[in-house]
Amino acid sequence: MGDDSNAASEFGVTRRSFLGRTLGAAVAGAAYTVSTQAEPRGSGQEKRGASSFVNVVRIPDRVTAYAGIGNRVDLRRAQTAWQASGIEVDFKSDGRQMPIRVSAPGAEVTHLHLRWQAEIAPNLRCMGDHWERSYGDLSWRGIVPERVMPWYFATYDGAKCHGYGVKTGPRVLCFWQLDPEGVSLWLNLCNGGDGVQLGSRQLLAATVVSREGSAGEGALPAVRAFCSVMCEKPRLPREPIYGSNDWYYAYGKNSEAQTLRDADLVAELSSANAVRPFVVIDMGWENSTAFRDMGVLAAEMRRRKVRPGIWIRPLLAPSKADRGLLIADARFGKLKERAAEPAYDPTHPGALELVMAKVRQVVKWGYELVKHDFSTYDLLGKWGFEMGAEPTFPGWSLHDRSRTNAEVMLDLYGAIRREAGEQTLLLGCNTVGHLGAGIFELQRTGDDTSGEHWERTRKMGVNTLAFRLAQNGTFFVQDADCVGITKAIPWDLNRQWLDVLARSGTALFISPSPDATGAEQRKAIAEAFGIAAAGGTKVVPEDWMETTTPERWGRVGAGDAEKRYRWCAPGGAFPFAS
Repeated sequence: MGDDSNAASEFGVTRRSFLGRTLGAAVAGAAYTVSTQAEPRGSGQEKRGASSFVNVVRIPDRVTAYAGIGNRVDLRRAQTAWQASGIEVDFKSDGRQMPIRVSAPGAEVTHLHLRWQAEIAPNLRCMGDHWERSYGDLSWRGIVPERVMPWYFATYDGAKCHGYGVKTGPRVLCFWQLDPEGVSLWLNLCNGGDGVQLGSRQLLAATVVSREGSAGEGALPAVRAFCSVMCEKPRLPREPIYGSNDWYYAYGKNSEAQTLRDADLVAELSSANAVRPFVVIDMGWENSTAFRDMGVLAAEMRRRKVRPGIWIRPLLAPSKADRGLLIADARFGKLKERAAEPAYDPTHPGALELVMAKVRQVVKWGYELVKHDFSTYDLLGKWGFEMGAEPTFPGWSLHDRSRTNAEVMLDLYGAIRREAGEQTLLLGCNTVGHLGAGIFELQRTGDDTSGEHWERTRKMGVNTLAFRLAQNGTFFVQDADCVGITKAIPWDLNRQWLDVLARSGTALFISPSPDATGAEQRKAIAEAFGIAAAGGTKVVPEDWMETTTPERWGRVGAGDAEKRYRWCAPGGAFPFAS
């Protein structure tokens, strides 16, 4: 889980460090059912030993509102609602789900804290999710009361795995906490870093759901089943997704010639497959003279029997953009050096039109997959590993103050979907999976892997593949990131990463540097492409409760022998940032 730990270590080039290099001079200058209760378990303490499942689909025992985290308002119970000082939070549970509706016509609410009192079984192992991508920090742990668990969490008592969360597409940012005395759900209603101005409207903030597990079903199938409870209508591609992306060998220094070379390689190594692969042009093309006509290039890629894909950064504005269309630099708090990258305010109609023009352009050129990146960072000013309990800095707001940050993101995602059209595949990167589910076909679920340092791939890639695998096919198709095939990465390690990605049934993208893609690599890539094009073999991590980078993978209920991957180099994990 994203347990608001310290920032992830930086190994080699990432998009963040790449931007730091380029801007540094300027700155320095499945089918499952929900298990429900016939009757609520009561409004007070749970009986220890009766069950490890806690009923949160009931009116909370306490609700507290905040107009700024230092300005607390204790609400009072009034039938199905809690209210005070012009704020009302209404709960109507049907035993299966509980919508939360908020009214605050005279207040600018920033947070709501919902609390269910319960004696929690002391032997639980817990796993949570992350705000956007994960950063090598997802894990099963014991009870940590201050641990921030965005969107949902699961518990395992040694026999049963239970799930607790909010349905996908909520209108507020949500995180959970678990401690020996109960469960908390925090709702962030901020607009920017200030309170939202709801006016006279009632906000359907989120819908609480849970799932009681069964003995013997296994933790990962239980979490996968709960993901299906949270997301009733995922938007999935018709065919498996695989191919190439140039980032991890080009690192922004890509070109038309390189793209066509990748297209030839990928087409050759997938020639036996009925499902055609993608070749994705990543960051760097937009300001490069090494590309001539992007529409002609897309057509040439299709002629070579690959599907063209392209990267965009929707909210990035040019340095000379109208300041009235931009998000205030205050979103970065005291980190003024980050203000070198102006971002469009998507709540301003004029700014949103400029953002949509980017989407329209690449679709008009003929790109069939659009990877859109950076929008969470550009909007909120923080990376996921920095967010913890506060996804952005206080003291700033957006052009339209009537919508929460979650609503702004949902509206942006929906606008991108409409502009892209029904036939274009969307891959969200640095987007919020719980908000993008049902809108995007694919989601980059972890921070960057690497073509320079294996440690990034081991830490970020293997971790997100294992701990967000339950979202694959239930929220979207998971992209745990690329296999960076370069001379800097030992092939015996990369070969394993290639193999497990292909077998997992998630998206498989390679970044093949020409000087590191010899006969052995080409043979392995062709085999992996064949497996991926057939949908994988659906392997799952067997030891994910024991380690953050599982090594034992097998198929649930298939009776096959598990496969052992060895992720650490001979010297073990390297503990120093590069």
